[in-house]
Amino acid sequence: MQVTVKSFSELSNTELFKIYKLRTQVFVVEQLCAYQEVDDEDLIAQHLQFTNEAQQLVAYLRIIPETNETIVHIGRVVVNPLFRKQGYGRKLITSGLETIKKDMPKVTTVKIQAQAYLRSFYQSFGFKPVSDVYLDTGIPHLDMILELQGNKK
Repeated sequence: MQVTVKSFSELSNTELFKIYKLRTQVFVVEQLCAYQEVDDEDLIAQHLQFTNEAQQLVAYLRIIPETNETIVHIGRVVVNPLFRKQGYGRKLITSGLETIKKDMPKVTTVKIQAQAYLRSFYQSFGFKPVSDVYLDTGIPHLDMILELQGNKK
């Protein structure tokens, strides 16, 4: 499995196509949500991809910096339906957090807008809920944060 982290300008046309195809497949079609899936945050995000030997996009997330350089947001966490139930979700979040700790040493807080059914999954990484459950595109979500230990303020 190849893990890559790239800025928007570093992504090839093919990589960007695969990312948008997977995100739309899951977040728009599978979850029946009509919303602006491609947004301006893609332009400033770091895009973490898991690609297998056949060059299939297995899993993806994006890391979005906030104006306050001690805070980042993890979003668009997705595992290709062909590769679910194989532990890639856990590996993906672990890789995202490792990337943040290694490449963004000033970051002390990681935010995530989690689908409510994944609350305990994210809590297993140390994320804590900071909101009540609310609907976003008709799907129950909650805001969660993780305070990183050891990163500089």
